[in-house]
Amino acid sequence: MKIAAVQMVSGWDVEQNLQTARRLIDEAAHQGAQLVALPEYFCLMGQRDRDKLAVAEVAGQGPIQSMLQNAARTHKIWLVGGTMPVRDASDGPVERVRNTCWVYSPEGQVAARYDKIHLFAFDNGKERYDEGQVLERGSNPVAFEADGHRVGLSVCYDVRFPELYRSMSPCDLMCVPAAFTYTTGQAHWELLLRARAVENQCYVIAPAQGGQHANGRRTWGHSMVIDPWGEVLAVLPEGEGVVVADLADSRLNQVRTQLPALAHRRL
Repeated sequence: MKIAAVQMVSGWDVEQNLQTARRLIDEAAHQGAQLVALPEYFCLMGQRDRDKLAVAEVAGQGPIQSMLQNAARTHKIWLVGGTMPVRDASDGPVERVRNTCWVYSPEGQVAARYDKIHLFAFDNGKERYDEGQVLERGSNPVAFEADGHRVGLSVCYDVRFPELYRSMSPCDLMCVPAAFTYTTGQAHWELLLRARAVENQCYVIAPAQGGQHANGRRTWGHSMVIDPWGEVLAVLPEGEGVVVADLADSRLNQVRTQLPALAHRRL
């Protein structure tokens, strides 16, 4: 199975971001990808955290979800739709939303929904983030089946919590769409992703935001695909683009046979 991670440098114009995402999905599909994954907040990197509230969509409605559905159906691919803000159907004021990852099947049907569980907070005196101000966390791990492969879902800060990945194991592929800050990404991004691949003996696909955004924020990028031995198969350091690699059953079987760590689990 050929898989592709899309890297973006999203801004505050939702329509422009959707056009860019669609163009990069098209590029990945033309390279033969059967599963394509977008980064966290592919649809919006706003000026303020509360900008998410204004563009949040109700499940099953809205232009962001329509673009994802149409792209999956057009190219007959599995599409992991990064993340987007999703609100309840209530008509009242919106104070918090979910950071939601939708997965669409090659028929354009919703195959899975994952709401980010772990909400990022960071303060080093120069940079400060607190997702809990506008986000409501999810509570359930989610995995789905794609062409005979079990695929686990996670988002960005989730990668620091190995128990989430263990709860879904064994998976053939773990998805980690992200918008890692430059500071934390430079220190920990590849380290954490490779650890999740090695300890779960699975592939990891990590599509990311990567570059200088219109709101002044800089994200780390380095979208990558990692194999079950922890080898980085493909990486894009910065800027828009697509990285493609093969998810090979033979490699999964080789690693799990030579070092049967999953079978040795006791806790």
